[in-house]
Amino acid sequence: MSLSLLLNGQFAYFQSVGFNVEVGSAAGPEIEHIIQKENVLHHQFPFSREISPLSDLKALFLMIRFLRNNSFDIVHTHTPKAGLIGMMAAWFCNVPVRMHTVAGLPLMEAKGFKRRVLILVERITYRCATKVYPNSFAQREYIRKNIFSNREKLKVIGNGSSNGINCDYFQSSSALIEKAKQIRSELKIPFDKHVAIFVGRVTGDKGINELVNAFKTFQDLHLILVGPLESELSPLETSVLKEIEGNPKIHLVGFQSDVRPYILASSFLVFPSYREGFPNAPMQAGAMGIPCIVSDINGCNEIIINEANGLLIPPKNVEAIRIAILRLVEEPTLRDALKQKARGMIVERYDQKFLWEALHIEYQDQIRRYVH
Repeated sequence: MSLSLLLNGQFAYFQSVGFNVEVGSAAGPEIEHIIQKENVLHHQFPFSREISPLSDLKALFLMIRFLRNNSFDIVHTHTPKAGLIGMMAAWFCNVPVRMHTVAGLPLMEAKGFKRRVLILVERITYRCATKVYPNSFAQREYIRKNIFSNREKLKVIGNGSSNGINCDYFQSSSALIEKAKQIRSELKIPFDKHVAIFVGRVTGDKGINELVNAFKTFQDLHLILVGPLESELSPLETSVLKEIEGNPKIHLVGFQSDVRPYILASSFLVFPSYREGFPNAPMQAGAMGIPCIVSDINGCNEIIINEANGLLIPPKNVEAIRIAILRLVEEPTLRDALKQKARGMIVERYDQKFLWEALHIEYQDQIRRYVH
């Protein structure tokens, strides 16, 4: 899913500018789509998101064997587990350019022994890499202060983000507006009612418990939850699950390959996550011209400027979510002002083609430095 959604289009771009790109990930239904859309070879490895030493050792062995049987100038990893295994294997096999992008840090919410283990994992990953790329400036500072202080090794590409956003794709059109109207009809949402939307994993650490508890206080508001309900890593509270299942104004629509009409069917995005690297959902909503309410955390507070293209709220705060929603519902002047600036502020800073060009320059610089 990370290859398909979070890095969508990047591999095809680098093929087009002369790179031979191959990709690797765990198994998943998205693989055939990636191969066809990006025109790349895909290699399957037994990566898992959980801490599982035996499985991880097996994945490391297979990765080392794979790299020894091939000749790559660059290994570029994303996600914590693939980063650890990929960077260790690339270091062991003397791959000259070893790049790791930090998109999110689970350790931010971890405590005790688990936090110490996750910090150790990050440090090993960064030491094995030749360059590390936090995907936001705030995350770079967090890493410097809490994990790894080598300033020369840390760099943010462009204005942040792992992949930017395709601003030509994420924009309103008459066809998408018609699909949005159809979605409202299918979900039985009256056209004169406000709709809040969340896009992402429907989990506790995304702030869904707080969002649902704040939502319950509104009579005429509808809520669309777009994304998979994942219970293994950060499950929702039992009462919140019951509210989602029993409240006719909460619409859990699951994963959607095209979120654009759902965004356009909404009045504003609410994204109350506890931790992020550089989230896609606020960029997508902004590019579609929809104002956002987001947590005042890494990444979110770079995409959203308070009272300019959205509202910033403290994380884990039901009342703050409620007040922010109330403002957008009851203050049309504010809502319209945020909406007018939403798309322009995303296009100006995060258009995908500019980030790809910046990453291309970085690849060339790393090759000149390390490949002999």
